[in-house]
Amino acid sequence: MKMTTWRKLGLGLASIVLLAGVAGCGNGKDNSSANAAGANAANKEKTTINIATGGAPKPFSYVNDDNEIDGYDIQIVKAIFEGLPQYEINIEKTEFPSIFAGLDSDRYQIGANNFASNAERKEKYIYSDPIFKNQFVIAVAEDRDDIKSFADLEGKKTSVSPSVNYTVALEKYNKEHAKTPVVLNYTDTELAVTLQNVESGADDFNLIDAAMLQLYIKEFGLKLKAIPLSQEDTDRIGVPYSYLILSKGKNSEQLTKDVNSRIQALIKDGTISKISEKYLNGDFAPELQ
Repeated sequence: MKMTTWRKLGLGLASIVLLAGVAGCGNGKDNSSANAAGANAANKEKTTINIATGGAPKPFSYVNDDNEIDGYDIQIVKAIFEGLPQYEINIEKTEFPSIFAGLDSDRYQIGANNFASNAERKEKYIYSDPIFKNQFVIAVAEDRDDIKSFADLEGKKTSVSPSVNYTVALEKYNKEHAKTPVVLNYTDTELAVTLQNVESGADDFNLIDAAMLQLYIKEFGLKLKAIPLSQEDTDRIGVPYSYLILSKGKNSEQLTKDVNSRIQALIKDGTISKISEKYLNGDFAPELQ
């Protein structure tokens, strides 16, 4: 488990003027201790927000070449809190299931890991405003023409990560609709390997975001193609947005308001579009709400 801390330290102009005035009223002695005490007091007023991410899939969350947690979701979170000086953030890489356990216990206040919405999670967690808009597709080998929809997935094999939206959708489809269940191989393998298995035929398909698939095809030279989903099949997975998810812990209502206000500001000023262009090779910013 790795911890990266971004601390946004500093006093506003008014605070600096106030401290200077207090120092000017002193008896001429060294005021460094008083200034340090003032800074410490200000820091104590900040609320610490612990943010969990799984470190995959890239480009939404990953460890970069400098051994730092990076990715689209991570940069969005950092941009959000750059405009919220009342908070300081800790971003922690953990196992994907541990994100939810940490949110349940309020150890983590925010999860950032390309989260889509589903009914089960909405009962337990608070969803932020959308931070990403995309299309869901089925990734198949270039020479395959037998898969066009969810119905064609029956009896086919795929590798899935536990608890993610695609996995939940396939599990629900198996339970409620499939005559021959989709074969689900649960794994924590990196997405690049999972897609290579589709290319080689070891797996038949993979459900994935269109933007992510195109990035991996480009980066790894994969001979894959995207099969767009119908609206009916898209609805099985959820709306084509991803979000931050927040715990229902202490002060969660105010935190949610602050986070959502910043998301809308970042959409409006183009920051999210710029982050999207850098990490996703396209503008996938959601609409203003």
